[in-house]
Amino acid sequence: MATAARLDPLTSFNFILDIQGMRAGFSEIGGLSTETDIVEYREGNEDITMRKLPGKRKYANLSLKRGFTPNGKDLWEWRKKVIEGKTQRLSGTITLLNEARQPALVWKFYEAWPSKWAGPAFNAKNNDVAIEEMELAVEGLELE
Repeated sequence: MATAARLDPLTSFNFILDIQGMRAGFSEIGGLSTETDIVEYREGNEDITMRKLPGKRKYANLSLKRGFTPNGKDLWEWRKKVIEGKTQRLSGTITLLNEARQPALVWKFYEAWPSKWAGPAFNAKNNDVAIEEMELAVEGLELE
């Protein structure tokens, strides 16, 4: 009896973000999604059924979360350029690694710029890690 090779699903905690040479570790990345608007259309001589045509493409903002460190000002500096009106658009990749820490899947994003940055919340009653969050507006996303 022949059996096919077993392909287990990839785990979601092994990933790397690289933004044009700026490699960073993050605890969470979300927003890997695309959407196409639906344009409904009907000609007058057709029956009552609407045709559905593809419209504009949309790419969700990427949301990033990582532990805040004193040396980790790179994201803030990039965000600060946007605040000052000197937006710098960068492209990058998100690489999902397999169990051997080898690249399994790679998403490329294009023309990204930081649209939102949030610093850590402070609470003297707990011992949670200080987390910074950032949203990247992207104009393109593809799976290699």
